[in-house]
Amino acid sequence: MRRKKLIAPVLITCWLILTFLGYLVACFLLPIPLFMKIVAGVILLALVGVSIWVMVERVQEIESGEEDDLSNY
Repeated sequence: MRRKKLIAPVLITCWLILTFLGYLVACFLLPIPLFMKIVAGVILLALVGVSIWVMVERVQEIESGEEDDLSNY
């Protein structure tokens, strides 16, 4: 049962990462100044890292049996 609950967070995170990486590739293909490419690249890579971190936290919550975050508030 818990395996089914892991599918959505993993799929959404993969979709987000592919989207961010697509923007990253597009950013470096567009004719914009190098500084802006570097800034955009750092921001997009940070978003990829945050997405992975949030997914890992969510997977740990699901595995520990805490399926609903609303009980914390």
